[in-house]
Amino acid sequence: MRRPTAPLLRCALVLGLLLASVSCGRPEHSKVTIMVPWSGTEFRAFYAVVRDFERAHPGIDVEPQVTRALTQQLDAAVGADAEPDLAVLPSVGAITKYRTEGALRKLDVDTRAYAEPFRTLGTHDGAVYAVPVKADLKSLIWYDARSTEPPSPGRPGRYRWCLGLESGPTSGWPGADWIADLVLSDAGVDTYTDWASGDARWAEGPVRDAWTAWGHTVGAALKGATARNFRQAAGSKDARGCALSHGSLSAMPFSSARVRDGQYTYVPSSRDALQVSADFVGKFTGNEGADTFLTYLASTRAQRIWVNEPGFAVSADRRVTQYDNAVQGRIAGILRSPDFTLCFSAADAMDPDVSAAFYRAVLDYANGREPGPLLVALDRVQQQLGYPSPTSAPAPLCSTPEPR
Repeated sequence: MRRPTAPLLRCALVLGLLLASVSCGRPEHSKVTIMVPWSGTEFRAFYAVVRDFERAHPGIDVEPQVTRALTQQLDAAVGADAEPDLAVLPSVGAITKYRTEGALRKLDVDTRAYAEPFRTLGTHDGAVYAVPVKADLKSLIWYDARSTEPPSPGRPGRYRWCLGLESGPTSGWPGADWIADLVLSDAGVDTYTDWASGDARWAEGPVRDAWTAWGHTVGAALKGATARNFRQAAGSKDARGCALSHGSLSAMPFSSARVRDGQYTYVPSSRDALQVSADFVGKFTGNEGADTFLTYLASTRAQRIWVNEPGFAVSADRRVTQYDNAVQGRIAGILRSPDFTLCFSAADAMDPDVSAAFYRAVLDYANGREPGPLLVALDRVQQQLGYPSPTSAPAPLCSTPEPR
């Protein structure tokens, strides 16, 4: 074989050195994985935030892992030591669970601009473990302003309700939210907090009464509700003529155009205490890029982008006050108003296994089961889990925003 001449060897050596220097000088990309439950417009809104982050941080790629069965997928990933870098936590009960198990890591994120009770529910002993990246106000009654009189808070009268309970692995939650609303409005903040924290019985007193009141309120809307998706509750054939819906704006079964043109509007379901919720994000690995992305998600810039994308997101950041959608902006204003006590979603505050049993009981009740045995069974589940311990219960569940 012919050997290369000295000039060729020198050229090859120089070329090799040049290529090596180019390779060493090229910034390496790091990847951040985040498990999320969102789809459709909710995911598109989130991904608009991701794109803005990646433009400002060209060395970090964000890889969403989308799943409808977030609780099951995250449990399996944590159990197999295959956690995503970040994950949306399905409840504050899950924050407590993963923190006490040592799976959640402390965060170096400033959340002081976030309203209560959102801010403190993501912390423990002064340390931040989860950031409330998207908020919701659940205690709303929606009606068609063109054909329906505004319902009165508390007891809106005998209307036909739009009700769908199907939601994949979490089917039943719309009924659970409604029952919690009735406990809060009829029995008050203290009883609500005791029940959501595991210190009150299901099968007696105000909680039992709330199940009965819910059944009487929705009446015929329970028929077929377990097979009806919550987003299609107003459009299905057997729901025609329904006039009212209950829940957050992002979960309503009508098009966004009907909100923008003023056809659908709302009244709070109570005059003094309202139920709220949030999607929190926590960190499970030591990936430094994940710290950078989570700090960005918690920033006012990211929150402003998010709330003005499709999906009707609301921010718990008190600095985010400008909303393109006026209805959405008024709802966000309630989260900053001292006129209402805000109580975090009872089902989201419970141990995840208790919440799952709650949802199943709602489905059984809607399918005709008597509430008594279902509530006794829920008491049994709560007792068997021994939840919560005095040091681990999420708190405070209820807060009144301070005037600014």
